[in-house]
Amino acid sequence: MSTDIPNMNGPVSVNIDGGLDLDRAVIVALGCNDKGVWPSCRDALEAALARFRFEGLDVIEQSSWWFSRAWPDPDDPPFLNGVVILRTALDPHALMAALGRIEETFGRRRGERNAPRTLDLDLIAYGRISGDLDGLILPHPRAAERLFVMGPLAEIAPDWIHPDGGGRAADLAATAAVGRDARPDR
Repeated sequence: MSTDIPNMNGPVSVNIDGGLDLDRAVIVALGCNDKGVWPSCRDALEAALARFRFEGLDVIEQSSWWFSRAWPDPDDPPFLNGVVILRTALDPHALMAALGRIEETFGRRRGERNAPRTLDLDLIAYGRISGDLDGLILPHPRAAERLFVMGPLAEIAPDWIHPDGGGRAADLAATAAVGRDARPDR
């Protein structure tokens, strides 16, 4: 288990000669099933992505939006989910704080677990970091079992390898047990 944080003397560069260096990928999952003040969850998610740059988060790859029933309660409104790969100068804790500020700006109120939410931003991976960083667990401990995360990730980075040796994104998407109904919303 490695908890070494990469050199943060500048942006984490995941582009090398136009290609992705997946060993340095900073991956964030987005979700919405309560549109709040926005016309739709798609509009809310797109607006959230526009806010990323204000927080020092440059989106360099973005999946399509994926539709799925709410989990664990399929009677809740359905979700729209996606995944982005970022370039940032923020360390993992500062990145989590920035994601929290964006969620708050979009009306996210934490209360009942798994309740409908206007915006859900999860740090899935920060390069190859694996372990507990003072309460921040990387990679995200449940991402590999969720099709609504692994499906979008496999769409943009099928060869990304889970830092804990859990396999390629494409393979994890094929075996994910949670959210099996997740599909691209085209």
